[in-house]
Amino acid sequence: MKISVVGLGVEGKKAINSLLSHEYEVYGTDLSLNVRIENIPYIENRVEEREVEEINNKITIKTGKLSIDLGVNDIDKILSSDGILISPGLWKSDLAKKLKNSNKLISDILAKHKKLPTIGITGTNGKTTTVLMLKEILEKSGKRVLVGGNGGGGFSGYCDLILNAEENQYDIMLVEVCDMTLDFSDHFFDFNIVGLTNIGDDHMNVHGSIHQYEQSLLNFFKDKNIFINIDGKFEDKAENIVKEIHFYKESNINLKAFGKFNLLNAGLATSIAKYLNIDDNVIEKTLENFDEVEGRLKLIELKNSKVFIGKTDNSHAIKAILKEIKDLDFAFIGTSRVKETHRLDILNSVIKYNPKKIILFKGLSDSFTSSLNRLKSLKYKGEVILSNSKKETLDLVLKFDKNENNKKNNILIGGNGQEVIMEIQKALITCVEYE
Repeated sequence: MKISVVGLGVEGKKAINSLLSHEYEVYGTDLSLNVRIENIPYIENRVEEREVEEINNKITIKTGKLSIDLGVNDIDKILSSDGILISPGLWKSDLAKKLKNSNKLISDILAKHKKLPTIGITGTNGKTTTVLMLKEILEKSGKRVLVGGNGGGGFSGYCDLILNAEENQYDIMLVEVCDMTLDFSDHFFDFNIVGLTNIGDDHMNVHGSIHQYEQSLLNFFKDKNIFINIDGKFEDKAENIVKEIHFYKESNINLKAFGKFNLLNAGLATSIAKYLNIDDNVIEKTLENFDEVEGRLKLIELKNSKVFIGKTDNSHAIKAILKEIKDLDFAFIGTSRVKETHRLDILNSVIKYNPKKIILFKGLSDSFTSSLNRLKSLKYKGEVILSNSKKETLDLVLKFDKNENNKKNNILIGGNGQEVIMEIQKALITCVEYE
């Protein structure tokens, strides 16, 4: 069977990897000539076998069961496939409208996954943690759980769920749903339950405003059983369009994971598990032993410092953490992509806690210009340091840890660039173990 993947962003590349690993033939296409193919291991592992042709602003790459066209969307090639996967970013495009009428969308021709009871977890922050908490609870109760979703969240993408459901037996499916893929996911899956972690000001370049984001959520909630924070103030808007509204609050379980926000994640997982009639003892013991999710916020105790480090790529996430830290001495903030100016609001939140120094490191961009301009406009009076490498960043953390005062320093390492942050996190853990 041959599947066309239209749009080669994060989800498109994840889909290609999944399809090839399941032995499908794949045709990928994207209008951009600048797609980074190194995220497609199948190509990178076949350097000597691949054919590359460049003609009239079009690049064609062929190797094994994969062929890719860059610079053009060849509609005839796409429609000649047995199935079509449209990237979430193209879901509302004119091309997508035409392809939807072909009756070849992969989520419709491979539909075994739609027979599974399906739970979606969406929101701005806390999705991955909540999904993994709920996964462990369900597995401890004897359920066969298929889990995955949002490629940007660290899973293998939405397509991977469909393919695994076709080939294996499961009792229930958990899907992390990115707030930018709500319409796409609503077609891809038949959700019985949707849990909302929170609503924050991330991806405003896509949503336009919080109001428009809320409207997208309401459209997604329609005719579903939804679980929302009892303090979330979303009830009035949702009550007339959903099947049922269920409320959750902070868990009172003693978690290993740091922060009140994780107590809310645990509260959501608990509320859904109880709705599914999971035994209270299973829920409590599972959450008590739940380990922090790799790359998410972690507290690392150095000799003279508390280091709060993890993914905090929007101002909503930063605010939640800073409320818990209160006294902030040093803030290490990863740079955002140049076009994602809304992420600079992270700096607005950080300077309210008046850290002695703000260290900017290369997260998702090698340019410090946007961050420096924002700090200048905010009239930050502390020292700004630029770090050009992970080693330099780590050395600065260890330097600031050499504090002769009795008070421990509070150091935040966050912002954008999850991969970089995870590498620094691992290095700091190694330093603690070595001591």
